[in-house]
Amino acid sequence: MRAKAREEGHGEALAAEGTGHAPQRLYVKALMLSDFRNYASARLELDASPVVLVGDNGSGKTNLLEAVSLLGAGHGLRGRPYGELCRKDGNGGFAIAATVMSRHGEVDIGTGFMPGTREEGAGRTVRIAGKESSTGALGDYVQHVFLIPAMDGLFTGPASERRRFLDRLVLAVDPKMRKPLGRYDRAMRQRNRLFQMREYARALFEGLEEQMAEAGTAIAAARLDAVARLSGLIDETRAARGDGPFPHAVLALEGTLESELQARPATEVEDLFRLILEEGRERDRAASRTLEGPHLSDLIVVHGPKNVPAPHCSSGEQKALLLGLILAKADLIKALEGTSPLVLLDEVAAHLDQARREALFGEILRLGAQAWLTGTDRELFSPLAQDAQILAVNRGIIAA
Repeated sequence: MRAKAREEGHGEALAAEGTGHAPQRLYVKALMLSDFRNYASARLELDASPVVLVGDNGSGKTNLLEAVSLLGAGHGLRGRPYGELCRKDGNGGFAIAATVMSRHGEVDIGTGFMPGTREEGAGRTVRIAGKESSTGALGDYVQHVFLIPAMDGLFTGPASERRRFLDRLVLAVDPKMRKPLGRYDRAMRQRNRLFQMREYARALFEGLEEQMAEAGTAIAAARLDAVARLSGLIDETRAARGDGPFPHAVLALEGTLESELQARPATEVEDLFRLILEEGRERDRAASRTLEGPHLSDLIVVHGPKNVPAPHCSSGEQKALLLGLILAKADLIKALEGTSPLVLLDEVAAHLDQARREALFGEILRLGAQAWLTGTDRELFSPLAQDAQILAVNRGIIAA
């Protein structure tokens, strides 16, 4: 049954490829690495089915997931400076090239970091269909969701981690929000720098606070919309399918602008935030940072079946709840884009019991996603074996 599902799904993708219509699956057909992490060079030829990477810890499995994540917008699943992604004994740069079946059809994507580029905060080069492009443009071709061990403390860690999680959801719903997010961050950093420089010029602050008020209100509104969409999809899924194998999440936002937007128009909230910033200058000056705004908002998550805040749940319950959120996000992207995103899951199977593990594999097949999963024990993936490409990874060498 699973093998038939894989065959039919791959057939749909091939048929779409042949007719020139948007494919029903997003998947990586070929992946080439050069001097990336522990890979001097590597090449993979793939079909649309899930990809399972099996090998010892430190063999390079997560590095492959990271390379795939860089085919999309953003800084990759670990968010490391690009200089750190270069192979230790390489030439000081790296290159990733891929042939991707996207909703726009087959496209060649290349990205990398040029040797000798060591400036702090330096970006990566991007080429789409042979033309130079921006990192943000990758989001038009490749969407992905991911879950890595570093996210295990999402519900109990600092709010900044939940904001990053939230803003990845925002960008999945509306990629154009990348500009307001960047504009707000730049204006806030410049305002904070003025405090540190002991600058008092009113005009300088007013200009930056205008930008922060406009962009910050847009960010808060986009976050509310994204959370409402995801919550609505979770409710619709439960109504149609009942309670699934993973607990559903109840979501809310905690923040000044988010609260105000639920009570008044955006134009009024923008004016209010501008006034808050103006009146709070001396307080912010004393702290050398901005003490009010969407950069301090938080995503509140409740374990739906138990009606218990996520931080109060057991580690196992938190893992299942987080996995359910990732799958719900993938479902939302599929509903918005018409194709499932790539699903990158690092060392997830080992932390699930057999029933949940098989349920996860079933959800991946239902989504029709090219999921990339890693693990040290091949046996854990035996229920998925007929429907997946299982590759052995050993110190930068990949074998079927």
